[in-house]
Amino acid sequence: MDDLTIARWRLRTQRLAGPAFGSVPEAVEGLLAVQAENYQQASWAVSTRTDGLTRDVFQRLFDNGEILRTHVLRPTWHFVRPADIRWLVDVTAPRILRTMRQIQTTLDLNYGDLDRSQTVMRESLSRGTCLTRTALRERLEDEGLPTGGQRLGLMLASAELSGLICSGAMEGTDHTYTLLDSRAPDSHVLDRPVALAELAARYFTGHGPATERDLSYWASLTLTDVRTGIAGAGDRLESLEHDGRTYWFGEPPPTESHVEPRAQILQVLDEYHNGYQDSRYMLDVAGIVPRTRGANVGMVLVDGQMIGGMKRVLGADVVRFEINLFRKADPGEQEAVEQAAARYGTFLGLEPEVVMAIV
Repeated sequence: MDDLTIARWRLRTQRLAGPAFGSVPEAVEGLLAVQAENYQQASWAVSTRTDGLTRDVFQRLFDNGEILRTHVLRPTWHFVRPADIRWLVDVTAPRILRTMRQIQTTLDLNYGDLDRSQTVMRESLSRGTCLTRTALRERLEDEGLPTGGQRLGLMLASAELSGLICSGAMEGTDHTYTLLDSRAPDSHVLDRPVALAELAARYFTGHGPATERDLSYWASLTLTDVRTGIAGAGDRLESLEHDGRTYWFGEPPPTESHVEPRAQILQVLDEYHNGYQDSRYMLDVAGIVPRTRGANVGMVLVDGQMIGGMKRVLGADVVRFEINLFRKADPGEQEAVEQAAARYGTFLGLEPEVVMAIV
């Protein structure tokens, strides 16, 4: 076992190579959660793991509530399935809320303000109502609550982490919020040991092989909680030792040595990058990727390894992928990258144009 083998194993585990997920809900369920801070990036992150999906189809599924978007796992948005949303929020929110307390103090927001804001949201969103951020701001300000600066964002995130609100259907290009009870009426909370076991089993099955520190970062859990979860998962997980670390997994390694498709064009927020921290750079065995990359920069993968960065430029009819390679790509690799661009273009409904240069 070596780093490259593990990286390629993860490609198949995450369904970036080999058999794809059958649908958007299956993809989100299979990964348990998908970082969705940037909605457009995240929609591709889910769709590239399915076959033949278009942006319009993804949007329809999101508007119908088959996947939801909320603050969970870390202090940012994730896509989750309705059946998983409440127990995931319940098990990960406490530590996230603690990290937000310092921001709350600097904004001079007290707990009374947060409680009042949630009362206003509950009343404003009753009977399945969906409201945009702007509309909720107006309701809160009408009740005398301060929403300037980061205050509105903190109020909304706190309400999501309290299990009060989540995403509603889009209103044009604007996101909306609605009551979680109306969007996921059948979701439920699990006893904490059961939730930790479910979280560990699902994370390592959808992201493995990975380390306990990877999961600790991904779900804002203590190592003690992670180890409790692993123990509770029992025979749903297996492990291997590599380079002084224990790697946990739920699916066996692929039997074939080749990767198909060979190339992927993704954003750095993708789970293949942000699904790990302790062992993230399994995707850069050669050590050619600058470690000071911006959070919203794209990445180009070939055979599970990052060989370049990517900027996506949308036009009326064309999407241009400006690719800066960290090393020279051979003709076979270039062809694989162009095929990846074609898949991305099909999803967007735009003609792909690829421009490659070596940095």
